[in-house]
Amino acid sequence: MPEKTPKQAPRKYGRGVTKTTIKPLKSMHPMLLLLIVLLLCAVLSYIIPAGNYARVMDEEIGQELIDPDNFTYIERTPTTLLELLESLTLGLQNAAYVIFFLLIIGGMFAILNGTGALNVGLANVLRAIRGKELFMIPIFMILFGCGSTFCGNFEEFLVFVPLILACCITAGYDSLTAVGIIFMAATAGYGGGITNAFTVGKAQEIAGLPIFSGMNLRAALFLCLELASIIYVCGYARMIKKNPRLSGAFDYDRTFNMDKKLNLDHIPPFTPRQAAVVLIFLAGIAFAVWGIIRKGYYVDELAGIFLAVGILAGVVGGLKPQKICECFEKGCHDMLLPGIMIGLANAAIILLQNANVMDTILHGLAGLLDHFPPALLACGMFIIQDIFNVIVPSGSAQAAITMPLMVPLADAAGITRQTAVLAYHLGDAFTNVLAPTGGEILAALAICKVPFSKWLKFLAPLFLIWWVIALLFLIYATQTGYGPL
Repeated sequence: MPEKTPKQAPRKYGRGVTKTTIKPLKSMHPMLLLLIVLLLCAVLSYIIPAGNYARVMDEEIGQELIDPDNFTYIERTPTTLLELLESLTLGLQNAAYVIFFLLIIGGMFAILNGTGALNVGLANVLRAIRGKELFMIPIFMILFGCGSTFCGNFEEFLVFVPLILACCITAGYDSLTAVGIIFMAATAGYGGGITNAFTVGKAQEIAGLPIFSGMNLRAALFLCLELASIIYVCGYARMIKKNPRLSGAFDYDRTFNMDKKLNLDHIPPFTPRQAAVVLIFLAGIAFAVWGIIRKGYYVDELAGIFLAVGILAGVVGGLKPQKICECFEKGCHDMLLPGIMIGLANAAIILLQNANVMDTILHGLAGLLDHFPPALLACGMFIIQDIFNVIVPSGSAQAAITMPLMVPLADAAGITRQTAVLAYHLGDAFTNVLAPTGGEILAALAICKVPFSKWLKFLAPLFLIWWVIALLFLIYATQTGYGPL
């Protein structure tokens, strides 16, 4: 009789977790989700009447604003099949600056990984804090939250996704924790908006208020939103570390992200070349932060900085030109899907604009405010802004469209314009990480190989907490006559 082949011991993937416990992966491809959204936008163009607000140029701020008293319905312009197909390439073109930024970020990290410097340096740091990894979560979240609330950073944080993902997987957390550390903190920062020029500054300018006035209440708001976010992410991370199977991303991490886990027990020597590469990377980050704060650097400037960091790091790290190019190409390939996701998200917005239904949607939402009593009008404004943010994710564009409507409503109801601005920038914040039209969050999830549905389940409890905090602050602002100080 032939010898029986001995059974292999099940491969372990974590505490009490084996390969046999991993369920088959079943999830909708993220591109398919956005294609469904595009089809829905096309269908809505046949259902929602077309309409337009008249636009007037505000010479003082140099921007076109809507005339809230001049809305007219126009002839329907429904989406044709050709326009639906064209929207894909138009969306990619419209988001080209972010997409190419992502490609350069991917290329830079691939070059850094090619030198081995980032992995060895990160492994040494994580080994030094072994057993205290939970403390890195509030530290990172405070940094990201401050970048968002003071400088208006959001899509720029995509550069940190691969780094934070490696930290979380190595520390025993999951990819949802990594995305939460960055974008839950950034959302709290946007909600606070202490000195965010893209949202608060623009809205206050339109409302005729001193720029960044009312800072004290917004600082308190930021602290509450940030603290709630940190407690939530830390609690989730601790739960996942104790029992990895409770993670919504458990199967996906074990399939796609285990190669990012660093071996802290066998760390190669940290060479002088690698130390120099890490210093170049940190210097590049520091220069980017300085440029954002002092020079107003945005995506194009940051892309140039990180491109230089990647090339310089490759040369100093001892990579040959051929290897640098190969690494860069691989990094760009890794960012291809996230880039397409951002393009598709923009395509949905383009379809609504071309069908002339966006103003109609705003007109209908603004009409709902008539049903709110004056004491709760600010809460109604917040809800309307949060919904409208799904189809206009850009904060400055949303301010130009909605603030000319909200200011006269606030004046008529006897609530301050500062309260109307507060309702606007809170509404602009939260659905950035909830709606599929938010290209940045879809890009981050695509980098981490996590389905959007798993993110929604993870986000939902904190999203409700954010809403409660926002509504309480708006009620307080209304009752106290929150002014321009």
